[in-house]
Amino acid sequence: MKGVSLSYDEQANEVSLTLNPAEFDKELDSKALVKHVHSSEFSSLYLSETEIKATCDQANHHFKTNDFAVITKKVGEKRNAEVEFRVPEEGMQATVVVTAPYGGAVPDLTAMLNLAKQNGINRGLGKKKLKAVLQKVASARPGEVVEDIVARGLPARDGRSSRVKPLVPNALERVLKPQESSTSRVDMRNLGELICVKAGAEVLRRMAPTKGRSGFTVRGTKLEAKAGDWQSIKLGDGTAISDHDENLVVATISGMPKFLDLIMTVDDTFTCQGVNVGTGNIKYDGAVLVNGDVTEKMEITATGDVTVNGFVESATIHAGGDIVITEGAMGKANDEGTEFSCELRATGSIHVQHGQGLNIKCGGNITIGRQVAYSRLECKGDVIVGRIDNPNGNIFACDVISQRTVKAGTFGAVSGSHLAIDFSKGFNQLMERKDLLDDILKQLRENNDKHKDKIDLIKSKLIPKNLRTKVDEAIEMFENESQMLNWLEIKNLEMKAAKEEYTRSILLMAFKRVYSGVSVKLNNRVWRSEREYDRSIVRYDEHQWQYEPMV
Repeated sequence: MKGVSLSYDEQANEVSLTLNPAEFDKELDSKALVKHVHSSEFSSLYLSETEIKATCDQANHHFKTNDFAVITKKVGEKRNAEVEFRVPEEGMQATVVVTAPYGGAVPDLTAMLNLAKQNGINRGLGKKKLKAVLQKVASARPGEVVEDIVARGLPARDGRSSRVKPLVPNALERVLKPQESSTSRVDMRNLGELICVKAGAEVLRRMAPTKGRSGFTVRGTKLEAKAGDWQSIKLGDGTAISDHDENLVVATISGMPKFLDLIMTVDDTFTCQGVNVGTGNIKYDGAVLVNGDVTEKMEITATGDVTVNGFVESATIHAGGDIVITEGAMGKANDEGTEFSCELRATGSIHVQHGQGLNIKCGGNITIGRQVAYSRLECKGDVIVGRIDNPNGNIFACDVISQRTVKAGTFGAVSGSHLAIDFSKGFNQLMERKDLLDDILKQLRENNDKHKDKIDLIKSKLIPKNLRTKVDEAIEMFENESQMLNWLEIKNLEMKAAKEEYTRSILLMAFKRVYSGVSVKLNNRVWRSEREYDRSIVRYDEHQWQYEPMV
């Protein structure tokens, strides 16, 4: 541009703009001048648009008044990178903010470390993070801001409260964990010794609380950890605190140990060599251990666990705890498959090594060691056919009602026999509770809105002294109602989350194959196997059953 020149004085660190009105053909356009300066050899330096425009306006004034005095102004300079460390009040992290230089220098890693120390950042500083920031600054445009967290404190971790550790396993745990034989193979018939503990046996220990781990802020302030608390031991029936160790629980009677909900119980145990017409039916307030078979039409009823170290044939067993049958169970079903001669009912879980013609119902999981057929299975947990770590058993010709995952090696049979798996019951129970809660919430919201309007109206009035007590009572009742509403809103969200969790957890997992004739149902959403499938998973997603191969 005519009459325009730029120069840089290294010693003074100044970019000078010189305008000579005598060489102008016309008034300079300030925008064009700014663009010209920014496209010059000094474009990497800091250039002030304000100073450039001010100099342009002054030169144009001289041009219009025929004053041809040359104007020289400082409009720019070299600027080094600007570094700022920001530490919030709690001091748990530090952020560095670096403004890229205008032709100036970028601090090296050592300088950055010294600057961090000067800003009081003594701990948790990451050299790799600082290097990464400097690399970004090196390739950034002049004036570009690079920001990142470069230091983190360590929050204190409070100690864990004392916890209880069972010293003897439940009967079901013994069965589901086969013992190693002398060779490298696992002998599935050796299911562990199902023995009862004797009076005085150690059954539970309270582990000491931990001290926790102290932390620190980026400024080096130590954060003290709170040590865990000693939690009291909850004693179940048949147990007591040891006389010589307050952290040890011992059995006061001989019986079967059961650890449930952090409480160890030793049930008074009735032991027999079999249940048949010679022994008669068994009804016992405690646990029952049968070291033999349970024969046809016999009944066992117990408030605790029932463990049968033998075979069950067309018998009825009801347990307030778990039912464990180390061998098999067999019964007969009518032609419609609605009545069964062998019935197993438990509040807890049920394990059978293999079964046919069974009516099983429990509040926990159903585990089958090898195979189950021509049976009805209902539980609130998982159904697993085969080993727990590798379910490779067979299930066919059954009606299954479950509320979680159903796992087996093979579902159905080559003949295409009927196998129905229904997840509807638990879902519908959940929806009934949610619908009831929605109705209560709707009514309570309406009432709360009306009461709020009334309370706001009362508060806006001048209240006589003789009525202030009643008004305070009304306000307190309204606040209690609002707290109840908030609590129900939280429960409603929890119920919604439980519904989503239910649909995520219902699965069919086949570790070998699925034959035709298998159906999976959630109310009116049904998936049917019309052909044979290899290893696969059937899950409920987006309101539909989805099949996918198991990788």
